[in-house]
Amino acid sequence: MSEHVHTNGTNGSNGSPVKLTRNDFVTNQEVRWCPGCGDYSILAQVQKVMPELGIDKEKIVFISGIGCSSRFPYYMNTYGFHTIHGRAPAIATGVKSANPDLQVWVITGDGDSLSIGGNHFIHALRRNVNLKIILFNNRIYGLTKGQYSPTSELGKINKSAPMGTIDYPLNPLSVGFAAEATFIGRSMDVDPKHLSAMVERLAKHKGSGFLEVYQNCNIFNDGTFKSFSDREVKDERMLYLEHGKPILIGKDKAKGIRINRQTLAPEIVTIGQDGVTLDDIIVHDEHTNEPYLAMILGRMQYPEFPVPMGIFRAVERPTYEDMLSNQVADAIAKRGAGSIEKLLNSGETWTIN
Repeated sequence: MSEHVHTNGTNGSNGSPVKLTRNDFVTNQEVRWCPGCGDYSILAQVQKVMPELGIDKEKIVFISGIGCSSRFPYYMNTYGFHTIHGRAPAIATGVKSANPDLQVWVITGDGDSLSIGGNHFIHALRRNVNLKIILFNNRIYGLTKGQYSPTSELGKINKSAPMGTIDYPLNPLSVGFAAEATFIGRSMDVDPKHLSAMVERLAKHKGSGFLEVYQNCNIFNDGTFKSFSDREVKDERMLYLEHGKPILIGKDKAKGIRINRQTLAPEIVTIGQDGVTLDDIIVHDEHTNEPYLAMILGRMQYPEFPVPMGIFRAVERPTYEDMLSNQVADAIAKRGAGSIEKLLNSGETWTIN
């Protein structure tokens, strides 16, 4: 792991450089997740990536809502804020707008961000606020002991649906595409190497970044991803997206994904059969501003299709905080510096004697 030389004089004697490592981002707080929880893996990879970014830890903020994942700020030796249910993106927007030089992370879960926090999640992405949002998706409410969440599978039996849920599940990636997020990715707790790479890509993106992480809740929803993530089957049941490369599946890469010209739906085909060639296979382009193919990939569901992992979209456009700063600078240039006192005493005011 590379090390970042920290040059803030307050952290070295007489201003001498201090090399940051993973341990510099570890707090003295006891990590209080259930033994075996997938959250440990996510925390480890984030702490691993932080010193590689070349950012002073005093310039990093972690903001969370409510849920098991939302303990995260306590375990990161940076600035942090444990906020209220579903409102972390709104508070993070304020932090980033007022302090555009900070790197602001939002840690949330499928319940926190997609139920009570759905509105705030959507509009943070829509506005292209330069936030790094990691959504822990375990398809269950873990902190409140096992009720179904917005991403729970149809028919799942649990404490709040003893006969099986009759709610259709929400696809977080579809929400991200609908909100025009400029970065959309997916990874998994049991693949630390891939997860680390995805966290690093998210960290370096400028704009609304959203990374969904499949995370096992071994207490209330154990094994929900095992059917496609187990080592014995993952080569056939998962696929890793690579920019500029055809989307091939299976250990021997003999099959691929193409778009059916009649239905405009994805289908699995075997290269070399029925006239299918490599040219028929979708080539993944994460940088296109027209994300139709990426949306199709994000909607592919197991067991009909293998589960895609990686970066679905990574595009650039002006960020909310940059445009806000430009507006403020333009207003000052045209009207001069403002006065709070004049503002409070302007308009409809009156005096009571």
